[in-house]
Amino acid sequence: MIIRSAILQGSSPDLASCPVSELPEFALIGRSNVGKSSLLNMLTRVKGLARISSTPGKTRLINFFTINGNWTLVDLPGYGYAKVARKERASFSAFVSDYLLHRSNLLGTFVLIDSRLDPQPIDLEFLEWMVTSGLPFILVFTKSDKLSPKAMQKNIDAFLEKLRVISETPPHFLTSSSKVGEGRAEILHLISDAIAEQAEDSGA
Repeated sequence: MIIRSAILQGSSPDLASCPVSELPEFALIGRSNVGKSSLLNMLTRVKGLARISSTPGKTRLINFFTINGNWTLVDLPGYGYAKVARKERASFSAFVSDYLLHRSNLLGTFVLIDSRLDPQPIDLEFLEWMVTSGLPFILVFTKSDKLSPKAMQKNIDAFLEKLRVISETPPHFLTSSSKVGEGRAEILHLISDAIAEQAEDSGA
């Protein structure tokens, strides 16, 4: 897939105010500071399209980026930033879950996991909710350039082992690095396949 254009369509604080759209959507979500904005900029190759902040929890809206005029990348707020007020965190969780459960044109969700870390309870809790809700997802282990392949594989294996308690079905996963572009082709290929499958199912 070739990215010819990528623009910020808009930002919404809840599901009700999300833009009305029939375009296929693909969401990015993960714990705060996992690298969602960097990944989005890497995928589109538009520097600064999504704002990158050193302060975790900066994304507090659902941000919609229209790609090639015919599909959308959705940047969801990161979960688990302790310095945000508990009431506000609950609000985030409510509108993010509303979006994931009820956005009819959402075709796929990429859950980003920091490959440098041991399995984090907050990631596993979120994935347990996804599995319980019957929502499909693909894992993207980010920041693969930050550690050795052996160390990264150790962390990935440990995470997948923990995930076996939550889901009997092994998840599809890949590794990525926004710095060197790793994972870009694989993610765009998955998106392209999903769009083609939807078009085939709808008889387009």
